[in-house]
Amino acid sequence: MSVKVVVDSGGDIPGDLVSEHALEIVPLKIRFGEKEFIDTKDLSTDQFWDLCETSNDFPQTSAPSSGDFETAFINAKNAGYNEIVCLTLSSDLSATFQAATIAAKSLENEINIELIDSRLATFAMGNLAITSSIEARKGSSASEIAALVRSRIPDVHAFGALDTLDNLRKGGRIGKAAALFGSLLSFKPIIDVRNGIIEADSKQRTRGKALKYLIDKVVAYGSITDVAIIHANAPDVEEFAEQLKAATGIHDLTIAKIGPVIGTHAGPRTIGITFRKLN
Repeated sequence: MSVKVVVDSGGDIPGDLVSEHALEIVPLKIRFGEKEFIDTKDLSTDQFWDLCETSNDFPQTSAPSSGDFETAFINAKNAGYNEIVCLTLSSDLSATFQAATIAAKSLENEINIELIDSRLATFAMGNLAITSSIEARKGSSASEIAALVRSRIPDVHAFGALDTLDNLRKGGRIGKAAALFGSLLSFKPIIDVRNGIIEADSKQRTRGKALKYLIDKVVAYGSITDVAIIHANAPDVEEFAEQLKAATGIHDLTIAKIGPVIGTHAGPRTIGITFRKLN
């Protein structure tokens, strides 16, 4: 065994893919009022969305500690791995990269750790972790994997159609999107994770138009790969998937449910698309 891939839980990687690619997940934390949960450990994605429906408290998220990352790195070393590739949420959206950096620094004389600030979120980052694992199985070194992933980050895109702006407002992650959307309650905003932050893309008058806009956006990019649909407990995700397949001819895609970390800010019923543009 040579390279272990570590990624924080903001990657929203489905459990079967975590197992298939032997990924090590460092969980973030979620708090409802006085009760704190560890993502993927104490609280599943489905349980999170159930709590959002029933709790009077707005969820809050917090990054793992440097000690959490250090434990993951030491476990990889003790399991016989010679190197580590670690991907985190965009450093402009979470403190996970800073925590991982501190942990890697403390172990710099023990094992080589390549840290990657993905500048992305949810399965846009998760797909890069899977790519890293595939490359590791091919025998690539940590530095080779990191170089490949970093070269691909600018070509990875993630767009989302939100059902509400309430969660972004309450969570403080709305950024420049606020200037465009304001208090347009009747509109469905389209956001873009761009340059590591959440940016406004457009606004659509209905959910149907918002979802069609997403599909048209994908088609306009032309040749793409690593296509995935991400959703926050959206009841119409299967219908959307069929529409996307029909419009693009792409049938090999992943459907990943947005978990607590990103779901806290995106809000329920969000549907998004992530993909990589081929040059």
